[in-house]
Amino acid sequence: MMMRRSVASLRARRTWICTQCRAGYASVATNAIPRNADNKKTNLPDGPARTRFAPSPTGYLHLGSLRTALFNYLLAKRTGGQFLLRIEDTDQKRTIPGAEQRLYDDLRWAGLHWDEGPIVGGPYGPYRQSERTEIYRKHVDELIDNGHAYRCFCSAERLDAHARHRSEAGLAPGYDRKCAGLSAEESAERASRGQEHVVRLKVKVEGYPMYHDFVYGKTGRKWTPNKLDLIDRIYADPILLKSDGYPTYHLANVVDDHLMKITHVIRGTEWMPSTPLHVALYDAFKWTPPQFGHVPLLVEPSGQKLSKRNADIDLAFFKDRQGVFPSTLLNFAALLGWSHLQKSDIFNLEELEQVFNLKITRGNTIVAFEKLWFLQKAHAQRFASTPESPEFQEMVQKVTTAAEAIYPADQLSSILNGRPLASYITALLQSDAKSYTTAEHFIARNQTFFHSTKNMNRPMYTPASSPSSTYPPTSTAIPISTLHTAATAFSLVPSAHWTVETHRANIAAYDGSAAILSDNTDHFENEESRKSADKFFKKELYHYLRWALSAGAPGPGIPETMAILGRDETVRRLQHAKTLTLKLAPNGGVKRYKGPQESSATAAAAAGPKDSSWMGSLAPKSS
Repeated sequence: MMMRRSVASLRARRTWICTQCRAGYASVATNAIPRNADNKKTNLPDGPARTRFAPSPTGYLHLGSLRTALFNYLLAKRTGGQFLLRIEDTDQKRTIPGAEQRLYDDLRWAGLHWDEGPIVGGPYGPYRQSERTEIYRKHVDELIDNGHAYRCFCSAERLDAHARHRSEAGLAPGYDRKCAGLSAEESAERASRGQEHVVRLKVKVEGYPMYHDFVYGKTGRKWTPNKLDLIDRIYADPILLKSDGYPTYHLANVVDDHLMKITHVIRGTEWMPSTPLHVALYDAFKWTPPQFGHVPLLVEPSGQKLSKRNADIDLAFFKDRQGVFPSTLLNFAALLGWSHLQKSDIFNLEELEQVFNLKITRGNTIVAFEKLWFLQKAHAQRFASTPESPEFQEMVQKVTTAAEAIYPADQLSSILNGRPLASYITALLQSDAKSYTTAEHFIARNQTFFHSTKNMNRPMYTPASSPSSTYPPTSTAIPISTLHTAATAFSLVPSAHWTVETHRANIAAYDGSAAILSDNTDHFENEESRKSADKFFKKELYHYLRWALSAGAPGPGIPETMAILGRDETVRRLQHAKTLTLKLAPNGGVKRYKGPQESSATAAAAAGPKDSSWMGSLAPKSS
């Protein structure tokens, strides 16, 4: 399933953006920041970018907000700038106890450490909006003094009646500026007496300005009044300061971004309708706005916004319940709406810092969680290649803990044969990390490594394949005794040489071509025929060994499996498998040669190959 779709395929789904904003999609997105030739390829600014992530403690970090934080972080790091964290806690009624600390913990878990903000400090603090209320009031007074804002003393009852009147008339909501005509003296006097009021921005008659988005290009709201609006005139005039003295999000956001010298704002497309208002505020203050870029909405395959049942609500779902690695989740989040020219989609945070650009896609982004688990396996393989890394050691610890919770200690000890469980798991993970998703799933996949020989529940052995027409027409099925002989030969390796390399070399060197000779054939016509026969034999041998050692379950390769199990356990399993094949059917479930006796070639194979080079350094020395 693809994670992204073209603009054309998703154009009909952009119902979450107002009609006026949607008109801006037709223009080509270009970056308004001056760029040199190199940066034209990446859409990056020439100088260091100061970015910020400004969550509210009214909820927890989720996949969409993690992606927003990540994009801002990466832009700052790629350009040698600074990444700021700001807590927007002006909505005191909806603040969740403990949510702020969870935000800190989740960002640190992900590796997104902020350069300025709560805890670490910085030159533009405080970085918690509840501690900046005097700053906002000062700037609101400035807007009132220069005529760009005014106090509104309208009661809630009057505003409700006005809104109901317009709704019944089929008109859009808005404010009639009843209080905008108050003299400065009356307005100040009523406020000084403590009369409840809010402060509104006085929006220009032509409405909010257009702005340039480095993802969508020129966009915004174009106000086109109808005749009824001209008769019953209303204005957008949003509230900047609430009656309790706290700023609205719009005011605090703009003031903070300006005072903290933010150069680039990356946020979700749900904020696109609000951005023209923010630009209007910048104009009222006579400030230069930062560059804005809006990232696509995350949606389900059906096109609906990613919902709580799909784990968009809380990072803890991925971190604690599913055991996703931080690098996996960051990698996954980065690919949601961002395009790159690298050969692989697999990145850790440091690699993302080196290749990130502002080539962000337009339109909705479909979230395919299959990709998350593909990336989890890829990062597990990376960790396993450096077993001393903290990430790999954490994997070992998780699988070890899960194994101890699932299997009794006496069952594990019978397999470990004195080895520490963590060492056993380390070898297993290094051999099969490509299949790791979670600790529990990893154990379920490799459960035969934790079961005793008699409790493996092997199915009845059946051959991997019948003789192929590409082999000599006299070839037949491989005798089970020949497979027993080969398995016994591999068991002769002493414990001191019981390694993956030894087993791999021995299996490769073992020539089983003689095992498929017919009764009257003592040799193959040419070397090519012999190699083809040996290849056919090896396929059956691997099939038999996997059945004998792992009950046919997928997992590490045969040499790795033998090394992980150890010599004693491997020999036990091979002997038990031999007994089963002799009990299940007279011929072990495998077709043997026709005739009263095996051919001389088969007998020779049963006695073992004359060439002992397959044993490598263990081969007997010629006298």
